[in-house]
Amino acid sequence: MNFDLTDEQEMVRDTFARFLDDNSSPAHVRKAIETGGFDAALWSGLAELGGLAMRVPEAAGGMGMGLFDAALLMEEAGRTLASGPLAEALVAARLLGELGGETAGDLLERVISGQTVATIAMRDIAEFPRQWIAGGQVADAVVARKGNDVVLVSVPAEARVAEENLASTPIAEIDLAALPATVLASGDAALAAFAGGIEEWKLLIGAALSGLSREALKMAAAYAGERKAFGVLIGTFQAISHPMADLIAEIDGGKFLVWKAIRSIADGDSEAGAQVSIAGWWNAQTAARTVTQSLHTFGGIGLTLEHDIHLYNLRAKAWPLVLGDPEDLLAEAGRRLYGGETASLPEAGDLPIEFDLGEEARKVQQEIHEFFAKNVTDEERAKFHYSWEGHNPRIHKLLVEHDLAYLQMPKDVGGRGLNAYAVTAARDAFEEEGWNNPVAGVAQMVALIMHRFGTDELKEEVLSKVMSGDAICSLGYSEPGSGSDVFAAQCRAIPDGNGWKIEGTKMWTSGANLTDYVLMLTRTNPDAPKHKGLTMFIVPLKAEGVTIQAVHTFMDERTNITFYDGVKIPDSWRLGEVDGGARTMAASLELEHGGGFAKVQKVMLEEAVQLCREIDAPGGGKLIERPNAQRRLARTYSNYLVAELLQYRANWAQVESKPNLAYGPMTKVFSSEKFTTDSRDLLDLTAPYSLSKRKGPAGAINQDYRHAHGTTIYGGSSEVHRSMVAERGLGLPRTRG
Repeated sequence: MNFDLTDEQEMVRDTFARFLDDNSSPAHVRKAIETGGFDAALWSGLAELGGLAMRVPEAAGGMGMGLFDAALLMEEAGRTLASGPLAEALVAARLLGELGGETAGDLLERVISGQTVATIAMRDIAEFPRQWIAGGQVADAVVARKGNDVVLVSVPAEARVAEENLASTPIAEIDLAALPATVLASGDAALAAFAGGIEEWKLLIGAALSGLSREALKMAAAYAGERKAFGVLIGTFQAISHPMADLIAEIDGGKFLVWKAIRSIADGDSEAGAQVSIAGWWNAQTAARTVTQSLHTFGGIGLTLEHDIHLYNLRAKAWPLVLGDPEDLLAEAGRRLYGGETASLPEAGDLPIEFDLGEEARKVQQEIHEFFAKNVTDEERAKFHYSWEGHNPRIHKLLVEHDLAYLQMPKDVGGRGLNAYAVTAARDAFEEEGWNNPVAGVAQMVALIMHRFGTDELKEEVLSKVMSGDAICSLGYSEPGSGSDVFAAQCRAIPDGNGWKIEGTKMWTSGANLTDYVLMLTRTNPDAPKHKGLTMFIVPLKAEGVTIQAVHTFMDERTNITFYDGVKIPDSWRLGEVDGGARTMAASLELEHGGGFAKVQKVMLEEAVQLCREIDAPGGGKLIERPNAQRRLARTYSNYLVAELLQYRANWAQVESKPNLAYGPMTKVFSSEKFTTDSRDLLDLTAPYSLSKRKGPAGAINQDYRHAHGTTIYGGSSEVHRSMVAERGLGLPRTRG
């Protein structure tokens, strides 16, 4: 797993970033708009730095750099709104180098030196002779497909007619069929190379839009941290900060989709073509939403020509539209995933980014699958459930004995000591087996808190039982009047001789009817400030004075409300200092906030695909063959893939000790919210079959829809996590009391 650039790539990116900061500032962009939207000085400077030659093969006089390197350049170009058809020129230069030979030799030299602009036509000019061309106002040459040929169209000055347009970019509508053209190459190989160029453009424009989006959101966040309304910073309003928190997750996801597509091309992944389409679509949609939200943050000033945010707004929309409707890319992804459509892809070249979880991860996955094949009966599998009700004491005990229960706990505590990559892989394997109840995860979390803060007596009496698989634990955070505001707890722990008495009520104590102990947050000093007078304990649930009352949800899940009437516990069962529970609680929440629901989203998608293959469509054929179904399945695939990539980034930051800008909460809120919207959409798509709770994919989608709603609340609601992301990821002022 690696999300880091090489030192050489860092240097290349920094070089272009500094150059673009100096030469594509808002003032430069505005000046270029006055002269048609093209900055000739900027273009020459990029050429001098090798920017226009980076994708041209070395044999043709270029630098032979990889697609990933070009994406890094385009991200910086997007951030600074570079004035010129850079993505198109990079593709055109590569095609000239690969296909042009002596025919294009002199032209290619002028192109990579910045003396001449070459661009591409997006459609076959045999079918669409008149097209909108990016950079058409300034391009001397256009590389295009014409039937069975790839041609070089020479564009004289009189054919390049300037026209006012959305973002004042140098586009032009040109009648290419009326202009002189030279055949560069013909036949299947040539057409595949050109088609690969269009795919490359989708990734490059996606990278540019990612950079543009990030800068626009950064500008808005900075403004929200300075501007006051009604006497307070507007960044403290959740109506301002929470949409930004959602958008930074989608912006990060868009960048990673570009990276993932390039990685998949390099690996020969069969889904690479679909991922290219998705990367283009995702970043176009995300950029459009981001610039709208960012402009809205500025209020009326954002509408004025004096403020730079409008430049981002217009280019976010204009850049991708030269290809046509971005929604067509999602439909294209659907055909490539579920309709058998293939794509010609460019060579990726070398790249450092790696999403492989590693050999240790594959080994533990194999162990898990072998364990279930050997030790679990069909009758037991039939009772598996994602909730606490799916707990099977025999299987849990066997997993402990096979060192497959407490995978993340350190070895010196009795755990497996796996890194975050292997733990993520193991969770995927458990999900595939249907063993996805929370018992082991919660027991592990409570065990880690006991190990870190517990007394020797507590470790001997309780921790040892948990680690042997003879006891399990639940969580006692929420109360009827506080919900996700756990630090508002009113359940009391009252000194009682050498121990304590627990008095009060806890809500959402899931698993309390099955577990032996609960990790409980209590108030020990009612006169202290909200976050101060709290203490954490381990409380036995089978003790006198404990009453457990079932609360059933519409998700086929039982939770509980628990009542504590003078429940006595020794002081040795206290975790941390008296009135120091906030610190202990923070440690437990850090563990709980570390993951998302990508694995559940993936299984839901597989269930939906299976059901769409079974459902007969009106008029014949199966539902999976319908473009509407393919498109919606592709959207779910996109959301699952981004959730997985965000999860991987969080894992990587943990393992490599990288700065962590609320990556865990970001993963959790993104994945749970997309799980909810996608489950709703798939329920609709497969109706009326999805109304049934029968065994099989229909019943599974039915349950996914109901289950998804809880995921936005588990471990803190989405609103709590959005605030964390806004504060830690965007530097916005605190929005919580």
